[in-house]
Amino acid sequence: MSKTPSGHLLDWLRDAHAMEEQAEKMLQAQAARLENYPILQEKIRQHLEETRRQATLIRGCIERHGSSPSGLKDTGGKLMAMLQGLGGSLMADEVIKGSMASYAFEHFEVSAYVALIAAAEFCGDIQTRDVCAQILEEEKAMAEWLAQALPETVGLFLTRDSTETGSAKR
Repeated sequence: MSKTPSGHLLDWLRDAHAMEEQAEKMLQAQAARLENYPILQEKIRQHLEETRRQATLIRGCIERHGSSPSGLKDTGGKLMAMLQGLGGSLMADEVIKGSMASYAFEHFEVSAYVALIAAAEFCGDIQTRDVCAQILEEEKAMAEWLAQALPETVGLFLTRDSTETGSAKR
């Protein structure tokens, strides 16, 4: 049986909420482990606060549709984040792999919000469209910051890895 456009929008909002829950866990783990990259750590912490607010905003959109986030999707997202964090912590170049993964995840989030904006417009849900447009700009800004910061992070990592014992990884 086919869903209504509003039914799809609601499903995608639940997906977005789970995505933000996953992002929160990934950012928490990354910020906690970044010991020797204070600028990156601070930006991750700032985006963590944005991410928490974004999840709250998306929850509000879901609730306006008379529903609630999917506990199963939220739990799945958190589990994925935990496994990603564990895998990253085992790598000798954790800060680089984490930066690359964060950059890719930001672009995944950008694509999700572009789709949500289109769906909300189609359904005439202007409030959800506006919320998603606001979040989209924050995700784009973080992706851009990560892209600009990556060369410097790589340089710091390579310098530390060749001259300092144990300080490059995190």
